Amino acid sequence: MYSLEINFLKDRSIYQKNSKKNRPAISLRTRDFTPLYIGIAVSIFLPSLMGTSWWFLQAKNREIEQNRAQLEQENQRLRIEIANINKIKEETNKIKQETQALVSVFDQIRPWSAVLQDLGDRIPATVQIDSIKQIPPTAPTEGQPAPNPAGGVEISGFARSFGDVNDFMLSLQQSRFFKAAQTKIITAELVDAPIQLGFQSTTSIEIKAPQIVKYTIQSSLSDVPASELIRELEQKGTVGLVNRIRSMQQIGVIQK
Repeated sequence: MYSLEINFLKDRSIYQKNSKKNRPAISLRTRDFTPLYIGIAVSIFLPSLMGTSWWFLQAKNREIEQNRAQLEQENQRLRIEIANINKIKEETNKIKQETQALVSVFDQIRPWSAVLQDLGDRIPATVQIDSIKQIPPTAPTEGQPAPNPAGGVEISGFARSFGDVNDFMLSLQQSRFFKAAQTKIITAELVDAPIQLGFQSTTSIEIKAPQIVKYTIQSSLSDVPASELIRELEQKGTVGLVNRIRSMQQIGVIQK
């Protein structure tokens, strides 16, 4: 048979105290876990921060993409509008050029009625005009100033003296229908006056004709716009041209 031995000494308080004294003491310091806590906090914070940043960047990217798409649409719309505006500008400039060309041609009109009336008002009583010939404008020459598009005139006739021819030339130089610097006497010479008798002489008496001056004067028509010659044109009776010029001035095609 088995014997059961029970040691009641271990249950005593003295034994328990001695046992506690013999055990080694283990002390846990809280401050020793601080780096661990920091590491745990960092390991939690950094992924959260990265996740938040990633989400924020994704949201910003979506916003930027939307703004970019809107800007692209706006850019396309503006390009179409700019193209339409440029087309309108081109058409407007073309119309302006055509209108200006028409106005410039119209503004260079010199009614011969007004020119002849001006010559009749300026010719001295002792000067006679035999012929008036228009001189067409010359072709432009490279390196030279542009020729007068209005051309010029050549006046031929007779005068009582050289002084009368000179007076006629000076009078033409004062006209706004001619260029003063280009108005000059080309020829002037004494010739026998062409006398036509109204009867036939039966005698042998020879009648000697007096001498007069045969002259030729050339001048260039003025390139002053007709819109600046309204007063002169009115004085010469060119009413139709004056009315058309004033109508174009009212609508702004020709400047006053």
